[in-house]
Amino acid sequence: MSFHEQLKNKVLIKEKALGRIISLRHSGKKIVFTNGCFDILHPGHVDYLSQARDAGDFLILGLNTDVSVRLLNKAPNRPVNNEQTRAMVLAGLASVDAIIFFDEQTPHELIKFLKPDLLVKGDDYKVENIVGYDIVKENGGQVITIPFLIGYSTTQVIQKILS
Repeated sequence: MSFHEQLKNKVLIKEKALGRIISLRHSGKKIVFTNGCFDILHPGHVDYLSQARDAGDFLILGLNTDVSVRLLNKAPNRPVNNEQTRAMVLAGLASVDAIIFFDEQTPHELIKFLKPDLLVKGDDYKVENIVGYDIVKENGGQVITIPFLIGYSTTQVIQKILS
């Protein structure tokens, strides 16, 4: 399989991801889930995803679709990169094992469907306020936060480009 095909194979529909999760769990693997827009990839994203992957054996990234990003009201011009572009760039990272798109404002339904062992978000969230906390805890999993790499944000990148 070519490298390009391997990248494309990381983008999964949720049913296919669930099948992979079940298989990995039977092998004793720990499934990690995180989510975000990841509009303009920067070192902070790479560091965050690397730490998330290090917390388990298989990292699933719930990626906001373009519709979902707009629901978040980040800015009128967001996302800068469309969902297919963002997914392809993220699929190139060794830390990301699978990517699943979601259209909703939050990944609540996706987390409920996948039931990861570990839910990870940035430390700008209180653990109890992370979407999916209730689901993961109810299923015996863990919810943790990871510190951000200081000095990096998509908003800062956009501001720097515009100035």
